[in-house]
Amino acid sequence: MANVSFRNIAKNFGKVKVIHGISFDIDDGEFVVLVGPSGCGKSTLLRMLAGLEEISGGEIAVDGRVVNDLDSKDRDIAMVFQSYALYPHMTVRDNMAFSLKLRKADKALTDKRVGDAARILNLDPLLERFPRELSGGQRQRVAMGRAIVRDPKVFLFDEPLSNLDAKLRVAMRAEIKALHQRLKTTTVYVTHDQIEAMTMADRIVVMHDGIIEQIGTPLELFDHPGNLFVAQFIGSPAMNVFSGALRQSDGRTWVEGQNQQWPVGSIGTGQNGQAVHYGIRPGDIEIVAPGQGISARVVVVEPTGAETELVLAVGDATFTVVVHGRTAAKPDDIVGLQIDSTKVHLFDEGSGKRLD
Repeated sequence: MANVSFRNIAKNFGKVKVIHGISFDIDDGEFVVLVGPSGCGKSTLLRMLAGLEEISGGEIAVDGRVVNDLDSKDRDIAMVFQSYALYPHMTVRDNMAFSLKLRKADKALTDKRVGDAARILNLDPLLERFPRELSGGQRQRVAMGRAIVRDPKVFLFDEPLSNLDAKLRVAMRAEIKALHQRLKTTTVYVTHDQIEAMTMADRIVVMHDGIIEQIGTPLELFDHPGNLFVAQFIGSPAMNVFSGALRQSDGRTWVEGQNQQWPVGSIGTGQNGQAVHYGIRPGDIEIVAPGQGISARVVVVEPTGAETELVLAVGDATFTVVVHGRTAAKPDDIVGLQIDSTKVHLFDEGSGKRLD
């Protein structure tokens, strides 16, 4: 196991700068997820850590040792790819043992490590099969097993679940998290799926356009997003956001927008009259009787069983509301929205930064 440090990391492709001086630390044994939209630089950062991309500026250190000039094979890092990258002419056993054979490890050690990894990942019955005889989930477990047998200081995962169907992705998420809890190996995991990030990470690094927007635990990012980008990226369904003006009068505070007065718990660092973005998560809005709260028109009702998701219109803005159980509301019905003012998020309209 090892800690990992990024110091002012930059990456250029020709004249195009794709990563702009990123710095952060990963603790020994920590599971850190790099998340962000496509093109934000998360996979490039992972590949630089792995030694598969050259670093244009800054330093990467593993366990206190700068690895900028080390070959990938000398960094003691194992990577699991989205495409599995298994050798089709080799059995599962030979695929898992391949890296040890390259190192000329003795047969007893190789057999022990392959056997241990196979037991951890429930691959014992599949050791003599070829990749073409496996399902997508089984191939991904073999790719993970090949990484485990190397006993690396750091595991790297580059969108490993993207090729799996929805049900299998959920199962593999749990398997990877359980594997980390068992092995305690420092892990860096890249995904564009914020649900994966929320359910698996000890800490999440939210990236956007080659910079870090915020670092924190999943619930820190959900409850206290530092800016508008993080607020709208973390959480599913996404946070409801609209523009308005902050108002304060006679001891009362609200945001004026969409011809309504929206409740605010506290303006914090905000100023009366300030242009703001008002944010409220879909689960923090209650549907009440017409005439109460803020008037809204039902546009779409989407029952999912345990919950019902509604899309509603207020003025020219649309809102998503998630309610537990069923609802009698139908499209074009008029309902009231009750806002939990303690759960409101305010962001400066110009900078997008959170108002605390």
